[in-house]
Amino acid sequence: MTLTALSPLDNRYASRLQALAPCLSHFALIAYRVQIEIEWLRFQSSRPELSHVRAFTGAEHQMLQSWIDEFDERQAQRVVAIESVTNHDVKSVEYYLRERLAETSLADVQEAVHFCCTSEDINNLAHALMLKSAVTKVFLPLARELIHTVAQHAQHTRAVPILAHTHGQPATPTTMGKELAVFVYRWQRQLKQAARLEYLGKFNGATGNYNAHIAAYPDVPWQDMARDFVQRLGLAFNPVTTQIESHDYMAEVFHLIIRFNTIALDFARDMWAYISRSYFRQKTIASEVGSSTMPHKVNPIDFENAEANLGVSTALLEHLSTKLPVSRLQRDLSDSSASRNIGPAIGHACLALKSLARGMGKVAIDKRAIARALNAEWAVLGEAVQTVMRKAGYENPYERMKALSRGTDLTRDDLRAFLDTLEDLPPEDRTRLKNLTPQSYIGLAPQLVDDIL
Repeated sequence: MTLTALSPLDNRYASRLQALAPCLSHFALIAYRVQIEIEWLRFQSSRPELSHVRAFTGAEHQMLQSWIDEFDERQAQRVVAIESVTNHDVKSVEYYLRERLAETSLADVQEAVHFCCTSEDINNLAHALMLKSAVTKVFLPLARELIHTVAQHAQHTRAVPILAHTHGQPATPTTMGKELAVFVYRWQRQLKQAARLEYLGKFNGATGNYNAHIAAYPDVPWQDMARDFVQRLGLAFNPVTTQIESHDYMAEVFHLIIRFNTIALDFARDMWAYISRSYFRQKTIASEVGSSTMPHKVNPIDFENAEANLGVSTALLEHLSTKLPVSRLQRDLSDSSASRNIGPAIGHACLALKSLARGMGKVAIDKRAIARALNAEWAVLGEAVQTVMRKAGYENPYERMKALSRGTDLTRDDLRAFLDTLEDLPPEDRTRLKNLTPQSYIGLAPQLVDDIL
């Protein structure tokens, strides 16, 4: 734990986010830059029309691949040391590689390392690979794990009736499983859209026109070559840009995470409310303390922690999604500083998902508390009674039930006595309504769970 770090992601929560470090840390950015420069050098060697770079031997290709695979913090520190002199992050990567090449059989191709490249040709590809890696390898697996956990709870409680609350007031009963299944379905829709996300890259020079490329090799099909290079990296090709890739795809990725966050925030608050009503009990851990002064307390801290981190994540992502696609003329530098916050934005989201999954692992349904809540609210059956009365042709059934139930402590006996006054009610309807309880008035809720899960 680094106690002097400014971000809680780098001290208090660092152990929970280790999987993100290879994707979105400053080290990751340097490593991906090194990878792009090396891959471009290798790509050039494979194209005979680029006569300034000879074909590499198999051993030379293996050596360069090992530089990518074995890149570590010690080597990253060398890049940082060079940057302290050059004051330019991407140029420092070029000089680092030229240093290494000078000591090998590839010393003759040092000048090809950054051939026809502007810094953003390297940076945009590095950021795209970083973002793709973070989303596909860390965020989405955590999202799927949370959905699976909630789906299991939904299945186990598919037929457990609970008193619903609309506007914070007792309302038509539902089941816990159905209410959890609502979130499962919402999240699953977002994951389907995540599968269609594109991660774009450009490789077209200082202002996006292949100017230097044409100056060096006027007859080379540079657009096709750039497309081939970008796609070999596993990215989609952006054919027309300014100096920078336009970042619209980043906004699309961020907006998807924002939507997932928003659903998760809704879920966290609902779980908090269910716990506060004792629908769920939290499992106790002997060594943990809920309050420094009240020994009995077991606080829903995982859901509260998630709520806080989801808010921070969404705030950062909302800014990035509107900032990064906007750049003055052919480019300004504001995107560079803003993009350094992609890590914290996604980091807070991942931390929240872990908190929610951990919180769900600590809760258990409390059927006795749920039954007490239902038994205290026979008035919620007024909806069923006035609906059946409408079917039977009674006048003003809603108003009659309103007079009977609104603002009163309606009991089972009160309801049955009222039903006995409805002489024209068909016997089968009367019997069904008399047998109806808040626990059994759940409609198709269990079936709806089965339809989703």
